Amino acid sequence: MAAKLGSFRKSFAEKRERERFLPSKGSSYLGFPLLEEREEEEGKCFSFRTLSEKLANGYNGFQEFVLKAFQMGKSDPRKVVFSAKMGLALVIVSLLIFLKEPFEYVGRYSVWALLTVVVVFEFSIGATLSKGFNRALGTLSAGGLALGMAALATLAGDWEELVTIISIFIIGFIATYLKLYPTLKPYEYGFRVFLLTYGFIMVSGYKTREFVNTTVSRFVLIALGAGVSLIVNTCIYPIWAGEDLHNLVVKNFMNVADSLEGCVNGYVRCIEYKRVPSKILTFQASDDPLYSGYRSAVDSASQEDALVGFAVWEPPHGPYRMLSYPWKSYTKVSGALRHCAFMVMALHGCVLSEIQAPAEKRQVFCTELQRVGKEGAKVLRELGNKIKRMEKLGREEDILYEVDEAAEMLQKKIDRKSYLLVNSQSWEIGTPQKGVRQTEDLTSTHESTMPEFKSLSDLGQLPNLASFDAGNSPATRFIPAVSVSSDSIFNKQVSLPATLTSITDEESSNEDESKTYESASALSLATFASLLIEFVARLQNLVEAFKELSEKAHFKEPVGHYVLEA
Repeated sequence: MAAKLGSFRKSFAEKRERERFLPSKGSSYLGFPLLEEREEEEGKCFSFRTLSEKLANGYNGFQEFVLKAFQMGKSDPRKVVFSAKMGLALVIVSLLIFLKEPFEYVGRYSVWALLTVVVVFEFSIGATLSKGFNRALGTLSAGGLALGMAALATLAGDWEELVTIISIFIIGFIATYLKLYPTLKPYEYGFRVFLLTYGFIMVSGYKTREFVNTTVSRFVLIALGAGVSLIVNTCIYPIWAGEDLHNLVVKNFMNVADSLEGCVNGYVRCIEYKRVPSKILTFQASDDPLYSGYRSAVDSASQEDALVGFAVWEPPHGPYRMLSYPWKSYTKVSGALRHCAFMVMALHGCVLSEIQAPAEKRQVFCTELQRVGKEGAKVLRELGNKIKRMEKLGREEDILYEVDEAAEMLQKKIDRKSYLLVNSQSWEIGTPQKGVRQTEDLTSTHESTMPEFKSLSDLGQLPNLASFDAGNSPATRFIPAVSVSSDSIFNKQVSLPATLTSITDEESSNEDESKTYESASALSLATFASLLIEFVARLQNLVEAFKELSEKAHFKEPVGHYVLEA
């Protein structure tokens, strides 16, 4: 069955047909392989040419890798500094290999110090402290337990090997099971070190019978490696996880603000994607600025949790000089921001939607939509700058006043122009009065001459309506054609023959079905406006979370506040 003109099936089929003729990668517009592809296929016949192409591609790939590595270090010099610090720590510990005094066994077991530096030395100081503590705790507890179990195994005589094997199984089972407990997840690395140390001491001590010497040497060298890592990481260009968390939250505020403003501006300007990138459809990283902005905020939850876990280990430093600094309040603020970012994601979905509102209807609400988007982005940027400067909101400052007023004006405009957002011909608001004439040139009348309905109940008084937009003469009275049914129009006409009547009914039915896609297109505009208003409503929760953070973290008063008090 053929799809009717204007229906969903017809509209989607036309779009799929257009996309089918778009050239795919490696093909021309006519569907034939490109010249480069044909040459590549022909080159496969010659082994020497294929080998040379592979070598050239490998060389080009290596050049691209070197360039990207250089750009990474240039964009974040801390990564270069961190790599240099790691090399310095390894050099210091490697000197232990040549050390013969005061302990001869230090040089023999120095590999444990090297291994500790490689494992413990992390990018931030908080991560280094966390891993160092876990490694020290796991080594110390496993060493003490291994000494006790070794003594019991020795007393077992001929059953020593069996006791050792059973103890390794029991300890491995208990430690692994406890490692899976949710509240002990931050100590997972400590459990791994515990298992490694216990097994190493029990097995190596059984052969050498030097349980105490093995335990002490391992603990001393691990402590030495962890100490070198901590000193080098703290004293040379320290990198703080708390500061990274602070900057990440600020960056997310700015990114969501940019995405919000871009989505609104793109929607009212009728910007359309010829083909939606597959990476956006599968929620993967993409170069689209609107998409990458809110995606960074939505996807940062795991990164923020990791940074909070490291930041709590860091001592007071810089502007974070409080003991027990409220780092978890940053995750609350970020969670409230993420709640708003979901609305921005939905707004971007309207921009990417298969069903789009006509441009002329978008222009009716253009000013109000842009104002809400601008004021909403302004609030996000203001809160981001407040966090960056660590400032409180002013006591008499209502940061949401302008955006709330803009949302209210948008809602009032929707109330007045609601007839543009639905198929008003299908409204069932009672039987229209007879004798109402239809205005023939209504479709060519400017949008500003349309009557404004405050609610659906006003449409029951269609013949008595006299409300007009500003600038229209109140003496001119007309009734929109959308309010008059076909029955009232043909009431005074001569009855048609039965054949013509059936043809007329069929055409009317087809016309109604062709309006389906048009009605859905108008509703998409209402969806976009309602999502924008919901975004404004969610800003209140974000402001409350910011106020909680500013109080707990003792943010400073804004500069203008002191001027007002003076």
